Amino acid sequence: MPPAVPVALVAALLVPLLFFLPAALSPAHAFGFEQVAQRAQELAAAPYRRPPGLPKELQGLSYDEYRDIRFKRDRFLWGGDSGLPFEVAFFHQGLYFEHPVRIHEVTPEGVRPIEFDPANFDYGKNKLDLVKLRYLNLGFAGFRVHYPINTSGYKDEVLVFLGASYFRALGRGQQYGASARGLAIDTALPSGEEFPRFTEFWLERPAPGADSLVVHALLDSPRVAGAYRFVLRPGVDTVLEVKARLFLREGVGKLGLAPLTSMYLFGENHPAPYEDYRPEVHDSDGLAIHSSTGEWLWRPLVNPRRLLVTSFALTNPRGFGLLQRDREFMRYEDTEVRHELRPGVWIEPRGDWGAGRVELVQIPAPDETNDNIVAYWVPDQAPAPKQAYDFEYRLYWQKDAEVRPPSAWVTQSRRGRGFMKKPDDSIQFVMDWEGPALARLKPDAVVEVLVEADANAKLLEQNVWRNDPGGGWRTAVRLKRLDASKPVELRAYLRSDGQAISETWAYVLPPQ
Repeated sequence: MPPAVPVALVAALLVPLLFFLPAALSPAHAFGFEQVAQRAQELAAAPYRRPPGLPKELQGLSYDEYRDIRFKRDRFLWGGDSGLPFEVAFFHQGLYFEHPVRIHEVTPEGVRPIEFDPANFDYGKNKLDLVKLRYLNLGFAGFRVHYPINTSGYKDEVLVFLGASYFRALGRGQQYGASARGLAIDTALPSGEEFPRFTEFWLERPAPGADSLVVHALLDSPRVAGAYRFVLRPGVDTVLEVKARLFLREGVGKLGLAPLTSMYLFGENHPAPYEDYRPEVHDSDGLAIHSSTGEWLWRPLVNPRRLLVTSFALTNPRGFGLLQRDREFMRYEDTEVRHELRPGVWIEPRGDWGAGRVELVQIPAPDETNDNIVAYWVPDQAPAPKQAYDFEYRLYWQKDAEVRPPSAWVTQSRRGRGFMKKPDDSIQFVMDWEGPALARLKPDAVVEVLVEADANAKLLEQNVWRNDPGGGWRTAVRLKRLDASKPVELRAYLRSDGQAISETWAYVLPPQ
């Protein structure tokens, strides 16, 4: 797998087959998810067609020049004095976003295409011929949705679809961090990854006073086509309900459902590769999983020296996600980026997903501009070509009340050693735990830490004690790695009176 690149750059590699609605309105009652699914099925039955590239008039724009193109505030869809709670703005083609995305509005009167018009954009200092742009059959690069979640008097940006099948959302008091995708294909395989694109969208016009927005999307790539329905519910936790139906043109090596993408550069358990005034730099610090057996797992993230792919085999998972558990400013000390405000993203499957695995891909990253963390669900039984494959799930964008086990959880994992008169080549992990199960313990309660290590490690000592200054409990595990060129798998959890009282800390020590 090639080194990680920015999300926007990845999007430039993708190609769609585009369908166009006629300019005239079609009956609104005749349009919905099933109509998009029919289009996806027709796409999958035909050979994939590459779209036209970026017109020469828009080629060569620099990053700053592209950022200088903005959709005019007074041209927002459903803006002005419409009285509707949601507003929509559109992104211009250019830079990494070469291929047009077609967007339509669904109203009680029918379905109409939203035509590209350069008069709706402010081009800043760019010297572009707007007359030529008008006749280039351009589409949009994507769109963003606004809704008042922080104050009643201002409509905040709450959802963005931009680049490939990437999208991001925000809840109250959050700033953009982790992203989601419609689909991941052959991630981390030697054959290389395929990036599907959302090529067409349909936005259902909301009613006055509505607190949700419905968006339909058509996805396409060389080997897969699909239909998606998103229901956006902004709030303290912004929720996206996702319904999807896929059709494969041909078999794929790995089908990744509900993929999440984030960034981890360094943190408490993974030291910075260079001097940096910031203690930690990451948009997410761990992968959380809730299994159908009721077990909760927490895998802290790392920035490995080479590609690291791990997975958890499950049947009908209750949920998984990339979370940001460190919520204090002093953890990061970055007054501009504000990593403590980045949302955790939790996936809640709906219905039975069957047997499969949650896979975590961690890619070496030299800096924080690369999204180097990917997590998704891989079903054991992928659909046959041309066969419909349906699945549904909810996405929660959280900050103030992130998903937690009902018992106890890890608040931090620190790697390193304290004072030793005779330093050796051992490795020590110190983990802090807190939660209701620990708060309920009697003063004289006996707590054990149970630790497991794979064959590449020798456990030297393990201890657990009350963390009186910080609250909760603390554990320390010291081990020796037998082969430094291989990873080490570790698991640990707390037990009292013969019962597990915490989630399972599931750590991977990357090869040196």
